[in-house]
Amino acid sequence: MVPTSLQMILGLIQAMSVVMVLAYILTRTEFFNDVLQRRHTPRNLLYLSIFFGLLSIYGTVAGFDLLGAKINIRDLGPSLAGLIGGPLAGLGAGVIGGVHRFFLGGPTCTSCSVSTILAGLLAGLVCLLRRGRLVSVWQAALFGLVMEAVHMGLALVLVTGWDQPSIPWSSRLDIVRGASLPMMIANSLGMALFVLIVRNLKREREVEAAKKFMEGELKVARDIQMGIVPKIFPPYPERVEFDLYATLEPAKEVGGDLYDFYELDDRHLFFVLGDVSGKGVPASLFMAITLALFKANANKDRGPEEILAAVNAQLARDNESCMFVTLFCGILDIETGWVTYACAGHNPPLILRSSGLTSFLEPTRSLVAGASDLAVYRSYELNLGTGDTLLLYTDGVTEAMNQAQELYAEERLIRDASELAHQPPRGLIEGLIERVRNFAGDAPQSDDITLLALTYRGEKKIKRFDHETQYDAEIKHPDRVSTALPGEGGRTDTLRRSFSILI
Repeated sequence: MVPTSLQMILGLIQAMSVVMVLAYILTRTEFFNDVLQRRHTPRNLLYLSIFFGLLSIYGTVAGFDLLGAKINIRDLGPSLAGLIGGPLAGLGAGVIGGVHRFFLGGPTCTSCSVSTILAGLLAGLVCLLRRGRLVSVWQAALFGLVMEAVHMGLALVLVTGWDQPSIPWSSRLDIVRGASLPMMIANSLGMALFVLIVRNLKREREVEAAKKFMEGELKVARDIQMGIVPKIFPPYPERVEFDLYATLEPAKEVGGDLYDFYELDDRHLFFVLGDVSGKGVPASLFMAITLALFKANANKDRGPEEILAAVNAQLARDNESCMFVTLFCGILDIETGWVTYACAGHNPPLILRSSGLTSFLEPTRSLVAGASDLAVYRSYELNLGTGDTLLLYTDGVTEAMNQAQELYAEERLIRDASELAHQPPRGLIEGLIERVRNFAGDAPQSDDITLLALTYRGEKKIKRFDHETQYDAEIKHPDRVSTALPGEGGRTDTLRRSFSILI
């Protein structure tokens, strides 16, 4: 019984599907990755020839008999080998499939063998002309159609076999009419599908390579961060007047948190903490530049507002990336405990008094650094008594989020800091980080976590001065001023007077 065209089309598509599954498995091997990288070694070309040659044989075996001819997808294997491996791979696969078909005999064995070898060779020449660049899906389908048209043409002129004489012209036409549509559809569809598979694989490999490159960049960014900030504590073991500890816990997606501190002279300690906008390598580089500018501009003859203004002006100049950084910097007078500080849009620090009172410094209205070279910054003062601690942090602490999308927030920070206030700076910071992590649970860390704690332990000294003191610049909640200043009746207005203060 002669199969119908529809039966042959469906049968060849089924056989083509088997070829596609096997070809897909091949694309997942390291060997095929070498081929995609154009490492056409003799071994790789041999493997391609054998693999696609066997697929060519399968394409013959899975075909249909029609008037002594084989309706098949034999040309598909050599064509695929040629497109990805070049002329030698295509020719090798074509010879394997062609020789097998020739010895099966029949009136079309010669034309079919020649067309199979020709399919692999022509596909290889296409690969050679395109210098290894894979054809598009529609170009692959077009090649399959053209190749089968050539196959049909050869079937008309080379209809003779080694085991039987030539057949009449009418029989040749019947074979071509019956074979043309099924073979063109199945072979062109197989070509298109395989090229689609390979293109998706190449895109997948490119994404994977880009991901690895990005991971390398992020590692560089983390190394930049951790290589610049101080990591040896205690930093000044010979100094008993103060205790200082800081840490930077980088997130997986690297940010631009920073901190630094150094002595300006024997009496003055400069410290700074900040958070650069953005993520990744740009943020880390901006962070490194910021710290370098502070090193260049900080000296004992400048107040923190002057240092901050100078750094801001240099960051804002030619800032085409429009990056910025929030900053809090200060200078501790080691002999007296007075801190002069300036802020550029940063979170207000916490002040932990030895008396047990914990509060935020009053937020200052100031522009972030790097946004405009016209920004003006003011300096403020606060006094650290013996045992008082100043705690600086970035928003990676307060904006840490748990799986319920809740923020750690300022309320938890001040509560936990109060409970840990008796700890030295290192214990305070490590305790806070532990509580932040316990709060976040399994939620990923989305931002760097950076803290700096400075505890004053200096001897009490007498300092006489005539100074305008803004008490509520130090105490955030007015109702607590009476606790901080017994005997003042809770006044929060500016008091100007001359007095002696024990510090």
